[in-house]
Amino acid sequence: MGTTRRALLIGGGGVIAGAAGLAGRRIWLDREPAALPAVDGSGRLLWQNWAATEHSYPATRLAPKSADEAAHLLRRARGPVRMVGASHSFTGLVTTDATLVSLDGMTGVLGHDAATCQASVLAGTRLYDLGPALAAIGQEMPNLPDINKQSLAGGTQTGTHGTGRAFKAVHGGIVAFDIATPRGDVLECSATSNPEVFNAARVGLGAFGVMTRYTLQNHPLQRVKKVTGLRHREELMEGWDDLVRRHRNAEFYVIPFSHYGQLITHDETDEPVRPRGPDTDTDGQMKLKMARDVFEFAAPLRFWTLDRVIADMPDQIAIDEGWKLLSNERSVRNREIEYHVPRENQIAALREVVAAIERTRSDVFIPVEVRSIAPDDAWLSPFYGRESGSIAVHTYYKDDYAFFYTLIEPILRRYGGRPHWGKLNSLKYDDFAALYPRWKDALAVREALDPEGKLLNPTLAKVLRRG
Repeated sequence: MGTTRRALLIGGGGVIAGAAGLAGRRIWLDREPAALPAVDGSGRLLWQNWAATEHSYPATRLAPKSADEAAHLLRRARGPVRMVGASHSFTGLVTTDATLVSLDGMTGVLGHDAATCQASVLAGTRLYDLGPALAAIGQEMPNLPDINKQSLAGGTQTGTHGTGRAFKAVHGGIVAFDIATPRGDVLECSATSNPEVFNAARVGLGAFGVMTRYTLQNHPLQRVKKVTGLRHREELMEGWDDLVRRHRNAEFYVIPFSHYGQLITHDETDEPVRPRGPDTDTDGQMKLKMARDVFEFAAPLRFWTLDRVIADMPDQIAIDEGWKLLSNERSVRNREIEYHVPRENQIAALREVVAAIERTRSDVFIPVEVRSIAPDDAWLSPFYGRESGSIAVHTYYKDDYAFFYTLIEPILRRYGGRPHWGKLNSLKYDDFAALYPRWKDALAVREALDPEGKLLNPTLAKVLRRG
């Protein structure tokens, strides 16, 4: 929310700060959570995810530098063996008291084919490093997620996505991969080589093996125009289908307890470069938080104040290569639930979610994110076989998020939603089996690769094994 949050900082500061004395009750609630011990009683170092929702003290940490080394280490390692990238998943996918495997020693572009616009990339490469590396060879990924801190393996294994009706999630660009299995093998997988593993493990939660290398189908570098502006939220919801059709990429955010939302679009252009300005996300979110703190128990006044701060703000425009504009800084720590519903159900579900928040959750201030994703054929992809619309609800990291499961999740499930694999949810084996047509096929492949369950921690055992 660049422009919106910047204006809140400038134009709304006087209105909000004038009532800041009313927010005293928040001083107690805003205490920093107690830090976990950096080392446990056995001398094991702490691992904790970005959102501070999960942690563990692994006994062994490994960082292979090649596929063969990964296979050798995996065969000998004590389970549960879990892989870690940027630690940006909110769920317990990574936790283990046994073996933690980092791919930070396996990064970079290995080679490329200019004729096909494909590139071979090591699995530990962070997306923020991959952008300039591909640009140097005249390529870019066709789409990017909202943030680019993830490793390539971590992002694709959890179904990380951007937005755009014609664009698949990040894993949609994978044409081949190499995977090290618990048996000590390295398998080359594609649509024609080990096709069942290719279909099952492209989005595999790190439960099939250690991903070591990807071949990506990229696009030639393309300049895009990014337009960020405030619109009435009813206009955004009523016109969402048209926005998705008209723009290369479109997404919007509903600002809780206001009548506005922020629209972000990207379209191809030949206009001169106009670099993006400084990031204002942190300042903006803190001003929305201040409005929450002051007017938490006065919703009409909160609406009135935010609407007047936001109204008549100019659009913000940036023009550059797509990889420079599609991802954003999101430095305010939060907790998140995100579901992907059939696109035809998206706005109806969104209306119910926003109404529920504004009816019962006056503590929520981070905007609700709305995106569109094309279907694909990866068996465990949340977008398998259907065009999807995502709805993401966030809370500040110091605030309660139990309502995700009691208030938000039931709405999104009723509309046929599948949860983002890296975001908070309460689903178990039977729930997923009902949502994924190739669920049992994918799990049969997994069991064949890891019959001893070496890659299953307690979180994954609840998801991938009945009972």
